[in-house]
Amino acid sequence: MSKAKSIIIIGGGIIGLCTSYYAMRKGHRVTLVERGAPGHDSCVLGSAGFIAPSHFVPLAAPGMVAMGLRMMWNPESPFYIRPRWSKELLSWAWKFYRAATPAHVERSAPLLRDLNLASRRCFEELAEIPGNDFGLVKKGLLMLCKSAHRLEEEACAAEHAHQLGLAAEVLTPTQAAQLEPGIRMDIAGAVFFPQDCHLTPHRLVACLTRALEKGGMTFSWSTEVTGWVVKNGSIQAVQTNRGELCADEYVLAGGAWSPDLARPLNLRLPMQAGKGYSITLPNPKRLPAISSILTEARVAVTPMGPALRFGGTMEMAGLDRSINPSRVSGIIKSVQKYFPEFGPEDFRNVPVWCGLRPCSPDGLPYLGRFGRYSNLSVATGHAMMGLSLGPITGKLIAEILSDEKPALDLRLLHPDRYA
Repeated sequence: MSKAKSIIIIGGGIIGLCTSYYAMRKGHRVTLVERGAPGHDSCVLGSAGFIAPSHFVPLAAPGMVAMGLRMMWNPESPFYIRPRWSKELLSWAWKFYRAATPAHVERSAPLLRDLNLASRRCFEELAEIPGNDFGLVKKGLLMLCKSAHRLEEEACAAEHAHQLGLAAEVLTPTQAAQLEPGIRMDIAGAVFFPQDCHLTPHRLVACLTRALEKGGMTFSWSTEVTGWVVKNGSIQAVQTNRGELCADEYVLAGGAWSPDLARPLNLRLPMQAGKGYSITLPNPKRLPAISSILTEARVAVTPMGPALRFGGTMEMAGLDRSINPSRVSGIIKSVQKYFPEFGPEDFRNVPVWCGLRPCSPDGLPYLGRFGRYSNLSVATGHAMMGLSLGPITGKLIAEILSDEKPALDLRLLHPDRYA
């Protein structure tokens, strides 16, 4: 094992927590710097809670550009770009267009598979620790299809999964109902991914926070990064509203705000914040046992204990956390189409959550050391896979910080790929 180091991790979301956890397990002295107070909101808390080996196709994939152009004029659609002049958005969109190719998917799918399967094993290990009850459910994921055309597309995805060694099964409506008898579904069929899991995000965050506190990690809450001290190609200190903090190693895990943190260092991290929404029914009239995705609507459905969460949309509106009622309306209307027992009255006066997901142009996270600075690493850009890839991201970054060879080949995720 390498010598123990002092490490500052910037960002207290799921990536920062997981990186802190695995770095602490390596014997390092970790300080987590978070601009929010204890109990702060983060992107993962309102997420669908999926652990998804089925999600091996990156966001930048063939057909996504055309689909986005069709949808962006409908404010209730799953995808929406708020019209605005932004050089960063135009640059990001061009890079996304360039990345959305079959060759990119072919390169990326095996890595995303390996990352998700490795992260699934990490979740299983975490769940075995006494007191770590974060609601891990290993019952798979149903991709629900309203139309025969969509079912054909999902069947092709199932075949791709088979080629990657993942389990997937195309189901008739009757077979889907036998697998999930807890709710009536109006569908043309479904694809079942048995290796997928789900959990309750706020319980996972509580478990990780307790483990870090028990391990003696330092939390620097309500601490905003304002600048950097640099000398001879290395970071000497991070400047904050509470003074300078020094360490041997620094990790950027600031989610959608990471590009702003990196910019003073002349580092480019092309990123757009993809706003997602969720609505959680505390006492739903029907409670499925298996998580699902309403494929045409791109809405995730997750049972979380006695509650039922519906989440979705990708709204590109910058670092804006305001609630757009049209986006929420789109989610609610889509639920009724697949689950006819639900109606608008079920969602009346239910709080709406939104969060900003960090989306890179090629749909892959930024993971590793920057070439320009010898002691600065980054872990961000996971888009909708932040929770699913959280533990393996933390584990891999901890290996890098320990001067070990990462367990997986991370060349496709290099943070300098857009330098």
